[in-house]
Amino acid sequence: MLELRDVAARYADGNEALRDISLSVSPGEICAVLGPNGAGKSTLVRILSGALKPASGTVSLFGDNIATLDRRAIAQRIAVVPQTVEVAFGFTVRQVVAMGRAPHQGPWMSASNADNEIVEHAVRACDLVTLADRQVKHLSGGEQKRVAIARALAQSARALILDEAASHLDIRHAVELHEVVCREVVDRALVCVVVLHDLNAAARYADRVALLKAGRLIAFGSVEEVMTYRRLKEVFETELYVGVNELDGKRYFLPVRPSH
Repeated sequence: MLELRDVAARYADGNEALRDISLSVSPGEICAVLGPNGAGKSTLVRILSGALKPASGTVSLFGDNIATLDRRAIAQRIAVVPQTVEVAFGFTVRQVVAMGRAPHQGPWMSASNADNEIVEHAVRACDLVTLADRQVKHLSGGEQKRVAIARALAQSARALILDEAASHLDIRHAVELHEVVCREVVDRALVCVVVLHDLNAAARYADRVALLKAGRLIAFGSVEEVMTYRRLKEVFETELYVGVNELDGKRYFLPVRPSH
């Protein structure tokens, strides 16, 4: 599993970004990280991806302490989909997805038959077959996000980290992206951490939820345990209506306009 034990982090100016964060995510699970702006979500992503070493505490993935691994070894184990997808000008969808194989290839980036099969699986999984030979720069924002997911899947990593990957997408594309991730997490038994602002998406897709505020872990557990009216009001400092969808039994959330 992916496990954090008593992790703390600081900003460049020395101020505290995270304090005493402990949580774990098992294979086949999606953990949604929620919290207001400034809660420490982006810092947590950098810690999880190995881009930032914690000031104290440990991050381990299947027994390996991430702090002891080099960048290549980390990329073989952890795939990250950032908030903003950088458009690879001049490259086709298939070529960009194939870049995900880089951590497993030699210095000349020579692709094996196995590499090609993995790339094609990722292209199919993200419904990109009809777009595979198009240049990425000509795709819509939603399609580019699917390319980013496919590239991450092509890394064949055991952990998948998504930092608000569905931001700026319309409802249909956001749903499609989440469905792709859910299917691959289950089929590949991936450890998955997803930073979200969408409470309804978290309630629908996450197995567990980590609720952050001001660098502290307020709660960690199931949707029902964590996403309660009182906890969400405490963290987001606003009134929310918490309901249950009769069709699927999932919780949903609506902001309540303050009375004057």
